[in-house]
Amino acid sequence: MADLGKTTVHEREPVDPELIRDILAKHDGEQGGLIAILEDIQTEYGFLPEDALRTVAESMGRPLIDIYGVARFYHCFSLKPRGKHVISACLGTACHVRGAPAIVEELERQLKIRVDETTQDKEFTLKTVNCLGACALGPVAVVDGRTFSKLRRSKVKPLLEQAAAGNDGVEIGKDVRIFPVDVSCPRCNHSLMDDSFFIEGRPSIRVTVSFNHKHGWLRLASLYGRYNVYSEYEVPQSSVVEMFCPHCHTELTSSWQCPTCGAPMVQMIVRGGGVVRICSRRGCCGSRSHMLDLI
Repeated sequence: MADLGKTTVHEREPVDPELIRDILAKHDGEQGGLIAILEDIQTEYGFLPEDALRTVAESMGRPLIDIYGVARFYHCFSLKPRGKHVISACLGTACHVRGAPAIVEELERQLKIRVDETTQDKEFTLKTVNCLGACALGPVAVVDGRTFSKLRRSKVKPLLEQAAAGNDGVEIGKDVRIFPVDVSCPRCNHSLMDDSFFIEGRPSIRVTVSFNHKHGWLRLASLYGRYNVYSEYEVPQSSVVEMFCPHCHTELTSSWQCPTCGAPMVQMIVRGGGVVRICSRRGCCGSRSHMLDLI
């Protein structure tokens, strides 16, 4: 691997005001549009430049401090440049007892940076999170949206080399970061799998949802690491939905809160052992919570 070093100074990339205005126009009048606007800006620049946030505040007639408040509240947003590849290592209780601190230490050693820093070549940014919702698979890390489970020190270097080479073109069924889960209701233990509705070639997860006085069905991808979702009704951006078992009608809630946005986590039991938790907020850009980004 190339010699990587810490960076503390980032080049300032010029902001195109017209591009920002185009993004604003695209989401004009959209409920919860600010989050979508910030997501699009971060997609363009890799972070949220100060000049871009000022343009957003001026165009929307909102105080700049309000825009910064939203940007700081959602952990997925960054106010400084990030690397091409973002690594989020879990330090939650389940991962911690399985050796997660040693994984973080090895990542720091291999990359020659500390947590919340970016390598000099701007290839990697290292972050830690409190939970990724895959406690039974710890230690866990997410790289560019792909989940790596049951990590060991010896797996860190291959993980980094694979990320540097590119994670595109992943073949489902042959990539250990994407795997099928078979889930059931925590209360009645009835399977939530729907063999009549496939997503990416696999039976979907069927639940019922309630939001804004609407009730309907929702299908989730059953491939861990994939986030495709279909819904009877479009869920407005930033809405928090309630999910229920379609058999016993129990709400699939848990005592956990999303480490990114603080919304309640939805919990399902993995057959064979384990628990999957996902964020209930539409548009939350935490790792597993992307499940509620409808397609």
